[in-house]
Amino acid sequence: MEPEAEVRTKAERAKRASTQLIGLSTETKNEALLAMANGLEAGCQTILDANRADMDEYSLQNPGSPLLDRLMLNQPRIKAMADGIREVSRLPDPVGEIVDGMRTADGLEISRVRVPLGLVAIIYEARPNVTADAVSLCIKSGNSILLRGGSEAIRSNGAIVNALVESSRHLIPADSIQFVETADRRAVGAMLLARGLIDLLIPRGGSGLIGHVVENAKVPVIETGVGNCHIYVDESAKLEMASDIVYNAKVQRPAICNAAKKLLIHSSVAQTHLPEMAKRLRGAGVVLKGCPRTRALISGVGEATEEDWQTEYLDMRLAVKIVDTLEEAIVHINRYGSKHSEAIVTEDYDRAQRFLRDVDAAAVYVNASTRFTDGFLFGMGAEIGISTQKLHARGPMALRELTTTKYLVRGKGQVRK
Repeated sequence: MEPEAEVRTKAERAKRASTQLIGLSTETKNEALLAMANGLEAGCQTILDANRADMDEYSLQNPGSPLLDRLMLNQPRIKAMADGIREVSRLPDPVGEIVDGMRTADGLEISRVRVPLGLVAIIYEARPNVTADAVSLCIKSGNSILLRGGSEAIRSNGAIVNALVESSRHLIPADSIQFVETADRRAVGAMLLARGLIDLLIPRGGSGLIGHVVENAKVPVIETGVGNCHIYVDESAKLEMASDIVYNAKVQRPAICNAAKKLLIHSSVAQTHLPEMAKRLRGAGVVLKGCPRTRALISGVGEATEEDWQTEYLDMRLAVKIVDTLEEAIVHINRYGSKHSEAIVTEDYDRAQRFLRDVDAAAVYVNASTRFTDGFLFGMGAEIGISTQKLHARGPMALRELTTTKYLVRGKGQVRK
């Protein structure tokens, strides 16, 4: 089957299934999610075998790539995926929630309630756990889903989808979960043009993928994921706290979108704080690039160019800039940041408040690592993406963000005069 035909056929099936999902009770949806979680664990070895094949092929073509960490599955990660689904099953069902209500002067009773979007499509790269997260959130919120993962994880994603579908088909329409099996890029183009079928398209991956989708889609899109995240160490920051936060944000999982890519530090504490922080980071294998003042202070630091400030490093690189004021730091972040996650380390309350107010990002932190921008850690059970735009949803997107609202109007024969 040609890629365009595959996408069209599966989108039509999922769209039809979405009308059946609307009528499912919360109890049935939760039972389906629990069955999926058990199915993932039961199919663990099959999924691991598929993932090993993906890993072997990708590592041959891209040895040492930071995306290998995103691609890799093991038993703990599969268990975490299953536990994430179970957590979603325990969360309140947003469908049918009354947002607000009123009675008009004409006696009409109006309520605004949450309803599913319909068919949610997701295009994503490298991370097979996205498959389970996205499916669980869509089913719980009453949406069907069309998945198109990257070629590097096509076997892993296929094995995960099969486990989810087979374990829950007795509870939900099997067509609710559709997986695009071809790696042909024409499938992406077909999804971008599927007006009337896809109600929301979410791209997750690098800036190239997201930019292509945003610029070419004819269906509604939420822009997600690119994380050119900064840590600003203020003049009042405590060295130990600053060092711990920067180290965690950079080193724990450097290939993740909420990892720190840039470090800004106030000039009044650069002499005392930066050498120790640089030593610790380098000890973990971080390669530093910096502004002229950084390079003068720390030997062996490469030059940070304009391109470096704009780039979302997904590896062990960190660009460093010494600034003279909080205002300079905020201006730099708002110019180069991707509106994902930004942090300040400070003991000054007013400076913290100014940073929270003026930095334009989905998540802004005071004295904490940017690595916490995560739907699971925010208590959402999982996330289908982290929105960096401002319309409909912003930040980690979970159940409520996968619904829209409609007005229910009840009358007693009223007509408009």
